Amino acid sequence: MGSSRLARSELILGGQKSGKSRRAESLAAAWLAASSEHRAVLIATAEPNDDEMRARIARHQRDRAERVPGMTALEAPRDLAAAIANAGGAQTLRVVDCLTLWLTAQIMPLSNDFEQNRPPAPDWQAQAAMLLKAIETCPGPVVLVGNEIGLGVIPLGREVRAFVDALGTLNQSVAAACERVTLMAAGLPLVLKGSP
Repeated sequence: MGSSRLARSELILGGQKSGKSRRAESLAAAWLAASSEHRAVLIATAEPNDDEMRARIARHQRDRAERVPGMTALEAPRDLAAAIANAGGAQTLRVVDCLTLWLTAQIMPLSNDFEQNRPPAPDWQAQAAMLLKAIETCPGPVVLVGNEIGLGVIPLGREVRAFVDALGTLNQSVAAACERVTLMAAGLPLVLKGSP
């Protein structure tokens, strides 16, 4: 994965299974190893709306516990800004995984019954603005993980196109707010903004 100094804020983007979460975990492990006073908390945004997602979440929890045993977890599928603000002080690293699922819950929320949709958040942009403020005012370092899904063909369907556009807008805003932006591909980091 390669080592790098921890930025005050870092956005890690990439495709599915590109190594995004592994990079975030390696940064958290290095942070925890640097001082006995350091803490790390994973702010998880996934919601277990079906059996496959429940199994995926359980697998991620087991794997993460092995790779970064000192990191605690907090579930925050909706109010991400408050979770970042309340997760600890200057000695606490926050890892948000992931922005894509958080935005999905804002725009296309599902109920516990997978087939029934909840109404979307009235203004996801207002939630995003609160997220940006939380990143900027966070007392400790924050690492945010998200998907880059705009590299393929223009999707069919109005709703899917609207989601891709919204995610691209969110990624640009978060990238502007972060000290470092890293693109992951095949497990390799490419620093797009900031120093490695």
